[in-house]
Amino acid sequence: MLISVLVLALACTTTKVPADEAPDLFTSNPAGKGSVIEIEMLRGEGHNHPLMAIWVEDQEGQFVQTLYVAESIAKGVFQHGDASKGFWMPGEIQRPAALPNWSHKRGIKNKNGLYLPTPTNPVVDAYSGPTPDKSFILNSRLDEPGLKRFTVLFEINQPWDWNEYWTNNKYPEDEEYKNSCQPALVYSVAIDLGNPQEEYVMEAIGHSHHSGATGELFNDLHTLTTALHIAEEIVVRVVQ
Repeated sequence: MLISVLVLALACTTTKVPADEAPDLFTSNPAGKGSVIEIEMLRGEGHNHPLMAIWVEDQEGQFVQTLYVAESIAKGVFQHGDASKGFWMPGEIQRPAALPNWSHKRGIKNKNGLYLPTPTNPVVDAYSGPTPDKSFILNSRLDEPGLKRFTVLFEINQPWDWNEYWTNNKYPEDEEYKNSCQPALVYSVAIDLGNPQEEYVMEAIGHSHHSGATGELFNDLHTLTTALHIAEEIVVRVVQ
């Protein structure tokens, strides 16, 4: 759906995905008018259907736009969200612990007082879609031209990934924590199109609040284990 010349340019980049695994290829925001951004994630050994959000901030750390967010978060509806009939059906659920750094940075509060999309006020389809179940390459675009220095951030969270520190009884009264366990991990990389690079490797910069009560970022990662291996590597490439 992106302009064909730009898609071809990105498609010709060298992928890091193993030869025996074809990555998922998908696009977001095809109507954007700004730079084309390619995100390639190589899944790690801890990868098991995580939720994720990818977005852009300016040099001052102010939210600019979402590039991609998992559809279940974007719409506030999960495939296993309603068990009222004795079996799982899609249903409306709010998961504030899932991607709290993205949701608080986005800064749109719903009628329940949470910084989350809902079925009546979702993230538009152009910026969302199913979460890839393996390595993937995303082609997206900035909404508007002109942004030359910015930061790309990637938040990822795999539910129910307990470890010796983030245990099932660490916060026994906190149901939101129990849906997340190890908190969401945030990756980041700064882009300067005045001094462009062929590719930019993202680095883990911290983890989000364990239950999503705030958008705070915690830089200490020593308590995280398998969460650090959901992604083996995340690379950003930009075509101006």
